[in-house]
Amino acid sequence: MTRNKTGYKDGDKMALKAVGINKKFGGNTVIQNFSHEFTDGSFTCIMGASGCGKTTLMNMLLGVLSPDSGTVTGNDVRMSAVFQENRLCENLSVLSNLRLVMHGKPDRAIIETELEAVGLSGIADKPVRELSGGMKRRTALLRALLAEYEILFLDEPFKGLDDATKQTVMEYCKQKTAGRTVILITHDKSEAAFFGGETIILE
Repeated sequence: MTRNKTGYKDGDKMALKAVGINKKFGGNTVIQNFSHEFTDGSFTCIMGASGCGKTTLMNMLLGVLSPDSGTVTGNDVRMSAVFQENRLCENLSVLSNLRLVMHGKPDRAIIETELEAVGLSGIADKPVRELSGGMKRRTALLRALLAEYEILFLDEPFKGLDDATKQTVMEYCKQKTAGRTVILITHDKSEAAFFGGETIILE
């Protein structure tokens, strides 16, 4: 594993910390002795080839998977995530899916403005099951971004989007997450370059 750190200053506040975490499945070591401090307000890209353990690492940082050894601290705060699977409520409308994570059931017009920003105008009342794969992916991302969180995890959030749509959605995501603590899982160097910040490469 190699790391490339950029933009960190002495005295930065730690948001999330992993110390010596390890994970095996059967006889296969997936994550070995991973340690890292994610500072508050930082944008971190975790990169590597398919199967190198990126999603496993994210799930341990998120707290949905326990490491075999080592510790993760700082994940007892409000967190939001986009997983490899969209994990939407297929029989509910897009509007209802978004309102599930938003306090106070915000005005419909506010949600429609956010939908328009990612190219999803006019679908608020559609059941998720009727959406295309790319539309579901944008809905899942939007739901994660509209939730209240201290740390946001994004696991390949732009997969399945055509180039033009992907660019629009990345620009929206960058704007919405400015100054927030974000951990992005990707294998795409152009995504890491677009968001900047720190890059961790798993090998």
